[in-house]
Amino acid sequence: MLLSAIRTVILFSTVTIVMRVMGKRQVGEMQPYELVIAVLIAELAAIPMEDTDIPLFNGLVPIVVLLAVQIGLSELALFSERARTVVCGTPSILISQGEIVEDELRKLRVNLNDLLEQLRNKNFPNVKDVAYAILETNGQLSVIPKSGLGPLTADDINLHPPSGGLPINLILDGVVNERNLQLAGLALDDLVAHTKKRGIEDLSQVFFANVDETGYIHLQAKMPKAGEER
Repeated sequence: MLLSAIRTVILFSTVTIVMRVMGKRQVGEMQPYELVIAVLIAELAAIPMEDTDIPLFNGLVPIVVLLAVQIGLSELALFSERARTVVCGTPSILISQGEIVEDELRKLRVNLNDLLEQLRNKNFPNVKDVAYAILETNGQLSVIPKSGLGPLTADDINLHPPSGGLPINLILDGVVNERNLQLAGLALDDLVAHTKKRGIEDLSQVFFANVDETGYIHLQAKMPKAGEER
């Protein structure tokens, strides 16, 4: 009995530390591979708790290996957009300018009732009020309302802004998305010229850049590493 209690405390402490190292995201915010690893860790920890004949070391090794796998995949997804697409997938647009994208619903096996329920939970009971509804890679639904339909509408203060649009990401962590650049109707030279005006000589030094429907390009430079000057 005492041995089981000690093993339980050790395994509980190990799993708690592992989950803290993995990050602070809640279950609903995890990427699919993170959720799989979390479930496997829980299962692996339960086996040596129940069976004292299994050496405790044999139960701890797979948990540590899964932690290393999770860290490795996270680092890979952080620095490589292609790896991020493979590991995490890409967001899917389910509603575009008040129109439901049927092909995406079928592709993702999302039925209309589920979509409408999530819209109601976001306080959007009417599909026509939605500029974009995007199913994120972690399963959460992001809703962008049409212009003037937010909590404080533009009509309330007699303004007439342009219709709502979806910003296009151009640079993520120094890597230019050429497909999005074409989608935004921009040439690489235009982007280079814009970054130079902002005092950034090299596109690889741009941490994040996107362009909105008005053509405004938002830029954020990378933070200098320790010991480097900006």
